[in-house]
Amino acid sequence: MVAVAGILVILAVIIAINVPPLLRKKLKKELWIFFIFLLFGTILSIAQAMNIKIPNPLDWITAIFKPLSDMVEKLLT
Repeated sequence: MVAVAGILVILAVIIAINVPPLLRKKLKKELWIFFIFLLFGTILSIAQAMNIKIPNPLDWITAIFKPLSDMVEKLLT
């Protein structure tokens, strides 16, 4: 639980540093993108801190391309 609290403190510091310049410059789209990426990163960080299994994207890529790789290997051998 201490790790989650630490993540939230760091989140607050990041927001305090990066949001005011975006608001001053009236960069609304950039602010939305900033918050979307920050939310995604925060969720992943909290999940990892709570030892929740996060699927590896490389496993998905392997599952997609493995049949193609096997087919090409059969053609070449």
